[in-house]
Amino acid sequence: MENLLHNQTFVNWVLLPLGIFCARVLDVSIGTVRIILLSRGMKVISPFLGFLEMMIWLLAVRQVILNVANVACLFAFAGGFAMGNYIGIVIEEKLAIGLQVIRVITNKDATELLQYLRVKGYGVTCVDAQGSTGKVNILFMVIPRSEQSKVVEIINQLNPQAFYSVEDIKQVKEGIFPKSNRWKQLAHLNFKFY
Repeated sequence: MENLLHNQTFVNWVLLPLGIFCARVLDVSIGTVRIILLSRGMKVISPFLGFLEMMIWLLAVRQVILNVANVACLFAFAGGFAMGNYIGIVIEEKLAIGLQVIRVITNKDATELLQYLRVKGYGVTCVDAQGSTGKVNILFMVIPRSEQSKVVEIINQLNPQAFYSVEDIKQVKEGIFPKSNRWKQLAHLNFKFY
């Protein structure tokens, strides 16, 4: 009898909260990725992720309601939500889905940077402009998010004083893109490759 009581206590105060915590981490992670994909225009996969997210959420909520007097379940539910947000963002960063535009503004001659980026396969547009300190060059390029750190490293090596900004973009038509497997994986998004 005592062993059965001990097992029930272990289930109620350890296994059940752990299961709720894991379910919340999973459903919130899926939800975070779903929202980010939706904001990037990927409408096809989002409903399937939403369905899965809600099924897992319902199972977790059911257990919390059935065990509302168990404070460990309440903490597990809230803790799983917090951890799920973090893990969802980490997953999305690792997937690096989408495109970005990088703008580089430099008052130094941009010829070396421009040529190097073009040799690496990036389509780069250079515009002469007038900045607050005089003549500047503005470089524009569209890249996969997965290549952002590589391009920023090139900019920092060849023109460490350059100002640059990076923004996510939703849609691109035409252009010159690096010939990599990543771009081929994105072909279904209606990009035209050369």
